[in-house]
Amino acid sequence: MERNELFWVGVFDQMAQEDYVVIDNFLKEELVTKVMDYFHQQEEKDVFQKAAIGSAGNELVINEVRGDYTFWLDQHRDLELAELFAAFDEVKSWINRLCFLSLSDYEFHLAHYPKGSFYKRHLDQFSERNNRMISMIIYLNKGWKNGDGGELRIYPENAEAINVEPLFNRCVLFRSDTLEHEVLTAHTDRRSVTGWMLYQPSIIAAIRP
Repeated sequence: MERNELFWVGVFDQMAQEDYVVIDNFLKEELVTKVMDYFHQQEEKDVFQKAAIGSAGNELVINEVRGDYTFWLDQHRDLELAELFAAFDEVKSWINRLCFLSLSDYEFHLAHYPKGSFYKRHLDQFSERNNRMISMIIYLNKGWKNGDGGELRIYPENAEAINVEPLFNRCVLFRSDTLEHEVLTAHTDRRSVTGWMLYQPSIIAAIRP
């Protein structure tokens, strides 16, 4: 990405005011293509699992709440995505520098919403595990058009709901602890890289295959 300080100051100023920010053309073209290829490779291996709700140890699969499938990333295993993890590190570094959050880790997964799936309104932070601070989504939907669905609907405090279209290589950052949101019904396959910047190290490697 290699964006300068002025760019990131603008990004986090907007997030401070509105609790979210949208960044288009987020990754370099070669990298986002590599991520898409890796996504499809994992789909062919059939390693995605039905997503659950709740924190580690308290997870439940509830189809009426969410219908996506996920594959959790591990930078020690998924060496093909080293540049993507470097991008996550860059974002974390700028957040720490400009927002004084002292983030120490992150956790990310590949997310696939098949046609007809959705995720009802929720917060990304759990009462029993509150270390998710910033949510981050990178969309991988080439050729998305009106009517394809799968928009991110966010609910800013004291404001009307806003729909964010899941356009290819668009990144959305928002406050995990305050911004309620949902994924509207997808009318075609919807793919993304989704994750969270954390206060404490993630335990995801200990609980995910």
